Amino acid sequence: MRQVILIPDEDGIGYTVEVPSLPGCISEGDTLDEALGNIKEAIALYIEVLVEDGMEVPEDYAPITVMAV
Repeated sequence: MRQVILIPDEDGIGYTVEVPSLPGCISEGDTLDEALGNIKEAIALYIEVLVEDGMEVPEDYAPITVMAV
């Protein structure tokens, strides 16, 4: 299980999802369920490629703090 950041699209339709512990692992979906399903697939593929390439799989981050400035 990985922590993810859900970012609602500016037009109010859909979400972009990022995985802080896996740089560049980003997905999206038109609904929350679709976005979460898509990012689960993206995470699995990302980790699969790391393993195939003999690279270390990063640990998930500790709690994330979100602030507006």
